[in-house]
Amino acid sequence: MADESESVGARAERLARFQPASGMLTPRFSGLASFMRLPVLDPVEAVGEGTGLIEIGLIGIPFDGTTTNRPGARLGPRAVREASTGTRALNHATGVAPYALAACADLGDVPVNPVDAAETARRIEAFYRPLAEAGIVPLTVGGDHFVTYPVLRALGAARPLGLIHIDAHSDTDDSQYGGARLTHGTPFRRAVEDGVLDPRRCIQIGIRGSMDAADERDWALAQGMRILTMEEVCARGLPEVAAEARAVTGDGPTYLSFDIDALDPAFAPGTGTPEIGGFTTREALHLLRALRGLDLVGADVVEVAPPLDSAGITALAGAGIAFEILCLLAERVAARH
Repeated sequence: MADESESVGARAERLARFQPASGMLTPRFSGLASFMRLPVLDPVEAVGEGTGLIEIGLIGIPFDGTTTNRPGARLGPRAVREASTGTRALNHATGVAPYALAACADLGDVPVNPVDAAETARRIEAFYRPLAEAGIVPLTVGGDHFVTYPVLRALGAARPLGLIHIDAHSDTDDSQYGGARLTHGTPFRRAVEDGVLDPRRCIQIGIRGSMDAADERDWALAQGMRILTMEEVCARGLPEVAAEARAVTGDGPTYLSFDIDALDPAFAPGTGTPEIGGFTTREALHLLRALRGLDLVGADVVEVAPPLDSAGITALAGAGIAFEILCLLAERVAARH
């Protein structure tokens, strides 16, 4: 991140450089699609001399090689980019204008290996480490949920992070299908084992659906992770849920991970493992807005699988969720100044 002594004039000039293309000047359906119509920047240029030319980088990870049910999330970043061209510069509900608060750019996609999860994990971590060292806050669009694991390894290398994980599934399995330890059902267990997540500062929200065994969540609970099932969310209400998320994560650095299957399939049918009884998109927006002010150091939206959705509403939901999260990250960047 830029030196906090950066002059007001220099900061204004930098923010002006990284503004999205206006829909009032060129139609939103024209030109090359980038996240939020932001300028596209090479990651090497973004890192610069180690100070960070930008403050928030939007990144795609087009990988679904560890999906255990329906594939298609490898096409998520491209579809969300397209859907995000409809977003504008101001959050009407919160009044946050993210591009006036933080210099943002689309940093392209991580060059994944679509047939090798371990190699892809190494590539993702290598992509994110320089960003973390330069203080650039990443907002990622996946890809299946496995991709969160190497991102956490990069961001949590200096100190373990807290986690707000909004999902239908806990994703803390030890292995799947005969001992495979790198799948979209294991990322948070691997991250805790690697010491990049503090399980006592982790909360999972919206967990639901049938299970393979009664003890499926026992490991996570034994580590100190807080699991709020969808039933508990409904009984307590969103304000209480957000308040507990704040209490669990505290004032320390925290990562936010939003699996699109947290939404009910009526609102997000294009995902690999849909579960009925989830959040509405309106509820998801209210929950995210209640998380303002947390020390968020990165975030992602994962598991958007466009081939499983003929109408594109899942990518639209993913783009809307990404914009809400971008507003949270931009406010945090501005607060650090």
